Amino acid sequence: MKDIRTRILKGDFSTLLGLESNKNFVHPNDVAILIGSLPLDIATESFISLPKNSQAKVFAYLNFDWQVQIIKGISKEKASAILNNLPSDDRFEFFSNLIGLEQSYFIEYLSEKNRAEIHDFFGYPENSVARLINTDFSTISRQMTVGEAIEHLRNHPNDTEAANVIYVIDETGKLVDDIPIRKLVLNESFKTIESLLDGFCVSLTIDDTKEIAIDKFKEYDRDVLPVVTDKNVLIGVLTADDVLDFAEQRDTEDIQKFGGLESLDFPYVKTPIFTLIKKRAGWLIVLFLSEMLTASAMGYFDDEISKAVVLALFIPLIISSGGNSGSQAATLIIRAMALKEITFSDWWFVMKREFSSGIILGIILGTIGFIRILLWQQFHWFNYTEHYLLVATTIFFSLIGIVMWGTLSGSMIPIVLKKLGFDPATSSAPFVATLVDVTGLIIYFSIAAFLLKGTLL
Repeated sequence: MKDIRTRILKGDFSTLLGLESNKNFVHPNDVAILIGSLPLDIATESFISLPKNSQAKVFAYLNFDWQVQIIKGISKEKASAILNNLPSDDRFEFFSNLIGLEQSYFIEYLSEKNRAEIHDFFGYPENSVARLINTDFSTISRQMTVGEAIEHLRNHPNDTEAANVIYVIDETGKLVDDIPIRKLVLNESFKTIESLLDGFCVSLTIDDTKEIAIDKFKEYDRDVLPVVTDKNVLIGVLTADDVLDFAEQRDTEDIQKFGGLESLDFPYVKTPIFTLIKKRAGWLIVLFLSEMLTASAMGYFDDEISKAVVLALFIPLIISSGGNSGSQAATLIIRAMALKEITFSDWWFVMKREFSSGIILGIILGTIGFIRILLWQQFHWFNYTEHYLLVATTIFFSLIGIVMWGTLSGSMIPIVLKKLGFDPATSSAPFVATLVDVTGLIIYFSIAAFLLKGTLL
C-alpha cells in the first residue's frame, strides 16, 4: 500500500489502475481510501490525475464530504463529466445528501436526461426503493434467439454491477421474466429466449419500502431485483450492495436509539461536538429526571432503612439485577421484531415465556445471593446481624420478584410501543433500566417489610 500511496502522490495512475497490465490492478475503492487520507489540495490534484475513464469509478467510493470538496475543486466541465458518468444509484445518493442551494447548483451540471431522472426520484418518499434504484440495466425480448440476444447485448453494452441478470420485456416495456447471463452463455445460439424462461420473476414496485426490499433479498437470495411500476413496466433495478448499505444505516440508528440517544445524522467522527452533545443530552435529562423517582422511593422507605441499615447494602445489587434482566429482554424482543419473528399478536406467548424465564433467572441469582450472605456470615467476613437468615431470605425472594419484573417490562414495552406506532428501539436499555430501578426498590422494601417485621423492622 505504501507503493500505491507513492504513485498517487506522483500522479502515476496508468499502472496503478491496471491500464497497462492486469497484474497491477487496484480496486477503485482502494484508490478512494488512499485519496481520502491525503491533504485536500493533494487529494484533488491526485484525483484529477486519474485517467478520465476511471474518475467516476473512484468518485463513487469516496465518502460524501470528499466528493463535495473534489467537485468544488475542479472545473465545471470535469465535474459535469464525473456526475453524468456515475451509475444512477450513486448519482442519486450524492444528490440526496446535498441540501439547499448546493443541490440546486450541482443539479445544473447534469445532462437533461439525468436531471429529469433526479427530479423524478425526488418525488418519491425517502424510504421508498425509488431512492436506491439503478436505471442502468439490459433488456431483451422473448422472441429473440440466444445468438440474437448476445449480439444485441454487444451492440448495446451496459457494463454495470447489475449486468449478471438480463431482463425480458414485451413491446410495451412490461417485465416478462429475468434470465441469468450464464444461461445465454451455456445454451446453443439457435434456442429462443422464451424456451429458457421459467416464468418466475421476483420484483419490487417503485412504491415499496426499503424494508420490503431487504426482506425480498433475504427471502429469495438474490443479488439484484427489478423494480417496476404499478403497471409492471420495468424502470430500474436494485442491487444487494445498496440494500446492505441501507440495512447498515438502519441498524446503526436502532443501536444508537437503544443506547439512549438520538440517531446521528453523520458518522461519529464527522459529527460536531455540540451536535453530539445535543443528541445525547435529551435522553440523559429524561433518564436523570426518571432516576429522581428512585430517590423518592428510597425516601418513602426511609424508616425501614434507618432501622435496618443492612438493607441499604443490597440496593445496588437489587436494582442492577432488575435493570440488566430488563435490558436483556428488551434486546431480544426488539431484534426478534426487527427480524419479523414475532408481532403484536404474539404478546401472550412472549409474556408467558419471559415470566418463566424471569422466575428461573431470579431463582438462580437469588440462590447465589442467599449463599453469599451465609458464607460471609459463617466466615465472619461481615456481620448481617443475628437475623442474617431472614436477610438472606429477603434478598432471595426480592431477586426473584425484581428479575421477573425486569424481564416482563423489557419484553412488553417494545411490543406496546410498536403497537402504538412508535419505534421499539426507543424503549432503550437505559429507559427500561430506569423503570425497573424505581419499581425494583418498591418490590425490595415491600418484601423486606413483610419478612423482617417484628425483627429488624
